[in-house]
Amino acid sequence: MAKKRNAQHYCGIGGQAVLEGVMMKNRNLYAVAVRRESGEIEIETDEYHGILEDTIWTKIPFLRGVFVFLDSLILGMRALNLSTSFYEDEESGSTGADNAANVTNGNGEKLLQAVTMTISFLLAIGLFVVLPYWISSMLNRFIRNASFMAIVEGLVRILIFLIYIVAITAMKDIRRTYMYHGAEHKCINCLERGRALTVANVRRSSRFHKRCGSSFIVFVVLVSVVLFFFIRVESPVMRILLRIALIPVISGISYELIRLAGRSSNPVIELLSKPGLWIQRLTTKEPEDDMIEVAIASVEAIYDWRAYLSEEFPDVKLYDEE
Repeated sequence: MAKKRNAQHYCGIGGQAVLEGVMMKNRNLYAVAVRRESGEIEIETDEYHGILEDTIWTKIPFLRGVFVFLDSLILGMRALNLSTSFYEDEESGSTGADNAANVTNGNGEKLLQAVTMTISFLLAIGLFVVLPYWISSMLNRFIRNASFMAIVEGLVRILIFLIYIVAITAMKDIRRTYMYHGAEHKCINCLERGRALTVANVRRSSRFHKRCGSSFIVFVVLVSVVLFFFIRVESPVMRILLRIALIPVISGISYELIRLAGRSSNPVIELLSKPGLWIQRLTTKEPEDDMIEVAIASVEAIYDWRAYLSEEFPDVKLYDEE
């Protein structure tokens, strides 16, 4: 029996926006497609194997999310550096990664990623963990209920995240990155709705997706509110250390929620996914057609979408743009 074309199916690919381009990943294979200043689309494909790939640790629910989160950070940074290198070395014809490898015997890119990730992690801890706690703790003299304070801290964390997202939108490069983010989502939604991957079909697909990293962050905030509601300590220093120590636990739980959201149409899951979809109104923008072309090129470099549609939607017309 043919599957309903208006039903969404899981295609298995994911990605992220990069500088003037899109990274798409299918299992161990990923591609970074970037629109050069000349107008040509440059595509780099490679393999990425997870930190503990093919081990029992990556198959245990709640624990596997920690490693998926770390792998996403590493691959995301690698893809972002690659897209940046296309512009840094446009005239010389070599990439920044190539130059770094020549200078440091192949270790330059890894060193750069490690330093960048460490700095980014520390800034994120300060901005989204320490600062919300410090702001909410200033309200202790007015609010004596510890349970309510946990909710207040969560609301402050969401507010800081929203301010951060809106603030960086003022940067031109970020606005364009949000448009490429929209193109990435549209490509995945196009396939998961059973439509051939053409510019016309992608353009009319939704730019919102339940498996987005923005939705993951919302789940992180919601899960942290619940955990801190029940787990409490008296010492202010221990409270901050506890919040940092629980990051892997929160990440693991949030991963299971967003994984379920991407594969389920359960009404409860749909309701929990709503805040993340609302956030995507800020983190995604409607792309231009040339941006959609880049996203399609990234998908086609690592994924046989025609075979996917033939299997999941036997009645689909692969070249029908209607």
